[in-house]
Amino acid sequence: MKSRSIIVRGTEVSIASRHEQDYIALTDMVKNFDGGGALIEQWLKSKDTVLFLGVWEQLNNPDFNSLEFEGIRNEAGRNSFFLSAKKWIEATGAIGIYAKAGRYGGTYAHKDVAFEFGSWLSPEFKLYLIKEFQRLKDEESRTMALEWNFQRTLAKVNYKIHTDAVRDRLVPPRVTRQQAGTIYATEADLLNVALFGITAAQWRQANPEQTGNMRDAATLEQLVVLSNLESINAVLIHQRLNSRDRLTQLNEIAITQMRSLVGVNAIKRLGSPATSHKRGGKP
Repeated sequence: MKSRSIIVRGTEVSIASRHEQDYIALTDMVKNFDGGGALIEQWLKSKDTVLFLGVWEQLNNPDFNSLEFEGIRNEAGRNSFFLSAKKWIEATGAIGIYAKAGRYGGTYAHKDVAFEFGSWLSPEFKLYLIKEFQRLKDEESRTMALEWNFQRTLAKVNYKIHTDAVRDRLVPPRVTRQQAGTIYATEADLLNVALFGITAAQWRQANPEQTGNMRDAATLEQLVVLSNLESINAVLIHQRLNSRDRLTQLNEIAITQMRSLVGVNAIKRLGSPATSHKRGGKP
């Protein structure tokens, strides 16, 4: 779980990534407010807060326990009503708020919920929170764009090594330009099948609304692996391995490297050569 932080009016506020969403530390947000952590429970017991949290969960959480929520909503607003983050989560299966242990421990909330809490604390604090959060996201987007462009450039450089190997070893003399182009395209699709599980034509058919090609739509991790596969395939071509053996090796390498980069779950996005052949792929 990745943690970052921003400075809001002199207060360091941690941000964690959970299920590919940003969660902001409510515990940090109240550090410089009178009442400290008690403010979170004070906010949670408000009927307006309960209604807001209920609507958010219904929109974003298919496993939200609406029956339990109805009971809490009916109790909210009474003098004796009490609601903690732990009680809310255990009763309803909520995902908008969670408690985290460890170095960056505390009560965290999805950014939508955290901004609502910020409004309750102070409209001024909320505005600064949104400003600093957006600044962080802009910086992350710029960094990601630079990394993606670098890897896209590196993949193109390595593709030159790859096409040179195809030219020297696979393109026979005295073929037409069209015949040579078919050989280059076939080798490019061998890499596509090894990494993405489909050919370029299959990708275009499945994504008619997309501009560019499948490599333009690739993730940063996929571009890193693709760059590696181009160099490796060039070596295998010079070793005179046939296309089927090369495809098998490249697919195994792609799966191993993707597992290292992004974890086991990402491997589900990778197809196998056998699967691609059933779909009509011809590496």
